[in-house]
Amino acid sequence: MSRRTGLTVAAWLLSLLACALVIARTPVVADLSAFMPKMPTARQQLLMDQFRDGIIARLIMVGIEGADPAERARLSLALGQTLRRDPAFLSVQNGDAATDDKDRAYFFEHRYLLSPGVQAQRFSADGLHAAIQASLNNLGGSAGMLLKRLFLRDPTGETLSLIEQFNGDSQPPASNGAWTSRDGQRALLLLQTRAAGSDTDAQARAIARIHDAFNAIPQRASGTRLVMSGTGVFSVSSRATIEREVAVLASASTVLVVTMLLLVYRSIGLLLLGLVPVVSAAAVGVAAVGLIFGQVHGLTLAFGTTLVGEAVDYAIYLFLQRATGQPPDRFWRTIRLGVLTSLAGFLALTTSGFPGLAQLGVYAVFGLVAAALVTRFGLPGMMPAHLPLRDLSALSARLDRAFAAVRRQRGALLGATLAAVAVVAWPGHTIWSRQLTALNPVPKAAQDLDVSLRNDLGAPDMRFIASLAAPDEQAALEAAERASVVLRQAVQAGELAGFKSPTMVLPSLATQRQRQAALPEPDEARRRLDQAMAGLPVRAERLQPFIDDLAAARRGALLTRRDLAGSSAAMLVDSLLVQRAHDVLVLLPLQASDHGPHPAEIDTEALSRRLRAAGLPQATVIDILAETSGIFSNYLNETLTMSMAGSLVIVVLLLASLRSWRRTLRVVLPLACTVCCVAATLVALGHPLTILHLVGLLLVVAVGSNYALFFDGSLDALTDVERHQTHASLLLANLATVGTYGLLGLSSIPVLSALGSTVALGTFLALILSAALAGTPGKARA
Repeated sequence: MSRRTGLTVAAWLLSLLACALVIARTPVVADLSAFMPKMPTARQQLLMDQFRDGIIARLIMVGIEGADPAERARLSLALGQTLRRDPAFLSVQNGDAATDDKDRAYFFEHRYLLSPGVQAQRFSADGLHAAIQASLNNLGGSAGMLLKRLFLRDPTGETLSLIEQFNGDSQPPASNGAWTSRDGQRALLLLQTRAAGSDTDAQARAIARIHDAFNAIPQRASGTRLVMSGTGVFSVSSRATIEREVAVLASASTVLVVTMLLLVYRSIGLLLLGLVPVVSAAAVGVAAVGLIFGQVHGLTLAFGTTLVGEAVDYAIYLFLQRATGQPPDRFWRTIRLGVLTSLAGFLALTTSGFPGLAQLGVYAVFGLVAAALVTRFGLPGMMPAHLPLRDLSALSARLDRAFAAVRRQRGALLGATLAAVAVVAWPGHTIWSRQLTALNPVPKAAQDLDVSLRNDLGAPDMRFIASLAAPDEQAALEAAERASVVLRQAVQAGELAGFKSPTMVLPSLATQRQRQAALPEPDEARRRLDQAMAGLPVRAERLQPFIDDLAAARRGALLTRRDLAGSSAAMLVDSLLVQRAHDVLVLLPLQASDHGPHPAEIDTEALSRRLRAAGLPQATVIDILAETSGIFSNYLNETLTMSMAGSLVIVVLLLASLRSWRRTLRVVLPLACTVCCVAATLVALGHPLTILHLVGLLLVVAVGSNYALFFDGSLDALTDVERHQTHASLLLANLATVGTYGLLGLSSIPVLSALGSTVALGTFLALILSAALAGTPGKARA
């Protein structure tokens, strides 16, 4: 090894060490936050807050299946008791009687501070008469037993009204003292984690504690099992699945490529040299993403590991060039142009406003540059003088005849391409999936379980949310109360079916003082009560406990967050009142009305204007479904624009290098035909196209440009032996790429499967179409 080569190897090793240090400190994420806009609007920011810190992100839904109802209830109650002692959880709900008692006690003891009905008019003689008459009428109803127990202290029914408002109609049924699904086959728990949903490590620890607590329950019946769902569960399982499958697929791809190359190289040393660009590309790509973004998404890793297919191509071309003695200048000129066209496509992605897409671009750009530089300046000095390559002349001769036959079918291939264009163009924009969930790495079975648990629990529909921000908790509660006035008017008008607010269980201090002031003094309360009881079947003297409670409420302490400890109300406050770095975010989930001209819809713009007119300038109402669809549409439009820009740059590069419109067209035409044919195949098979399909097509263009450039005039000046060896190298490189991406297409993760199947099919077609359309038919070979 020469001194220059030794220095090159040392620099390469030091670079790998530096990359390894960066990678070791780079966290891997698996949630959808990387696919949210980098510069979000106010509405998009609210959506991102929900994914990170809101009620959506912190809830874990738990189901216990198997055994009989009594055993499931026992397990639920035991699990709930254990988890309530665990600081990882802010709230645990499962219909446990102790928790229900705490809820009732909280609402009863603080009813005059909590009830929006506490106004001066309600405690006038007429107001008391009407309220007590209503309570007497309700004694025969479904809540009569509770009302009867409370009547002497709460004859106006404040407690019952608060409980009904808090529970709504979404409370799951109970069996054997614990919540159960509507079909009775599953015990249910609803947990709120202390950690934000974006803290995947903390979510993983919380999930592990749930499993540990369940497994530690003594005398657990065989056949019982735990099922869980929620945003945090999805993030943890997605990260684990992605990491596991990336490792398995990368290993399988490496084994496949190593086996294939070993059959050709017949040398362990040469094989290891061929993997040098692959290792370099992966290390530099991940390190670059980590340095620029501070984290790497699991899907970026999955995408990057498949660069083994293209990175190994450069070494294959180099080894076969050396073996056949082709002129290095012409060889490197072709490779250099192929690398530049690949970079042109991926550079467009790096400017994306969506971090996830930008990560893919950064990984590809830095990885390909590293692979090309190592192949150009590192490998030549490391290669032995004699390359023990297998004689591929027989295979090469058959390939030469096969490619010649393909070139004779140009007309048929162009006709098939026109048909493919029609297949893609006929349905128009409907070929694209416009839901952000198209990027969801969660398998369909897990998504179905999530829907089932949400239906069982009657979890709040978080499609529509009103939000506002305030500098501190009290200002946030006061703003929520002003918003509630507008929202109650919308409910009365039939525009909303209902809404939730943290002030239902924790009013602002100012409102609590107003309600205290609305309560009459004991002597005045007694006088009014005497008047109110005229004509009612209850003597006023029996309601002395009511007078005593009014007096106690007038001089009692005001409520704070600490008073909610241990009650289900704590979950509501912590979910809808989110403390951020510099302010407090208030979330008000809205329920659409089932009536009106557009049932199940809310005019978010009109409602936002009314909230702002009520003195809430930062109030925003969003439709999460519409917002995610809008984000995906912007995402898609931006990616398509960047793809067209990248394609234009590729054409300009080819034209500047080839200096011929005819030759440029011969290189570009097979790539365009390949993209059309792959897209048409996916559409014909019923697969809506996603962003990952588009990224896959970009990679097809990147890899296919190398094939097209080789089949272009660069083969014309070669001898038959050189041309045959070049054909063999192209086939070998193609099989490496098709094999690695074909394995990725077998992934259980939908987005990885989409990427792998697109590139595997595309690179194979790119080779065939390049041979047919980029070559020069009928030309004599020297």
